[in-house]
Amino acid sequence: MSTPDRTIRFNQTCPILRIFDEAKTREFYVDFLGFSLDWEHRFGDDFPLYAQVSRAGLVLHLSGHHGDATPGSTSFVRMAGIHAFQAELGAHNYVHAKPSVESLPWGLVMTVTDPFGNTLRFCEVKPEP
Repeated sequence: MSTPDRTIRFNQTCPILRIFDEAKTREFYVDFLGFSLDWEHRFGDDFPLYAQVSRAGLVLHLSGHHGDATPGSTSFVRMAGIHAFQAELGAHNYVHAKPSVESLPWGLVMTVTDPFGNTLRFCEVKPEP
């Protein structure tokens, strides 16, 4: 077995999530979750949207292209400030989601599901007692 090359580094994970409706995508990711729309791309007129959204170091790619991603996927996101994030989301009064924070053995977890069945599972390591 060979020794791993120590010069290899992975700097960021960027999940690609499948989307089906641009208005619902903006309403959920930008208006509700508070992400910034970084850029949009289309190969031409009447082509699906491929976009990047980001917030506080988390980058997501959103794609309307068949074959880019499997609808209904889950992304696990480690974070800090989960209670503040949950309070912020609750203040939006978004009709389709009222996420809460659950205390699990591995951390504080808040799960949100987008309009297309993709799940974002936010997790903050529990503070030491």
